[in-house]
Amino acid sequence: MQIILLEKVANVGNLGEVVKVKDGYARNFLIPQRMARRATASAIAEFEVKRAELELAAAAKLSVSQTQGEKLAGMTVQVAQKAGVDGRLFGSVTNADIADALTKQGFAVDKSQIRLPTGPLKTVGEHAVSVALHTDVVVEVTIAVVPDKA
Repeated sequence: MQIILLEKVANVGNLGEVVKVKDGYARNFLIPQRMARRATASAIAEFEVKRAELELAAAAKLSVSQTQGEKLAGMTVQVAQKAGVDGRLFGSVTNADIADALTKQGFAVDKSQIRLPTGPLKTVGEHAVSVALHTDVVVEVTIAVVPDKA
């Protein structure tokens, strides 16, 4: 399906590009999320009229993400979880747990923005985690998993 992108999408293209993607990806994800529109002649003409304001909105979103990324970079967040004597957790620390901990510290982060390279954290200690605030802004955060005292 030919679509025109209304914002930058990772591994697909940049704002304003007309790209061909699989029908299901466009119909079920890109179009409902308002990231793209079908590339008809009228949609392309309408996009060209709105291009300046869409680029301005994308630049504003990027600058907000960059300032939040500067504050977040290199930060250490503690997450308490029940653990055994050998340092293994009863359960795991997931991206939702990390997002909750960051939200409590004042950063508006969604669980889908947390990148766990080796899957959920299952041991006590410090772990490096990536936070993708924007397609161009990815920062490293250290998660310190500590045993819960309760």
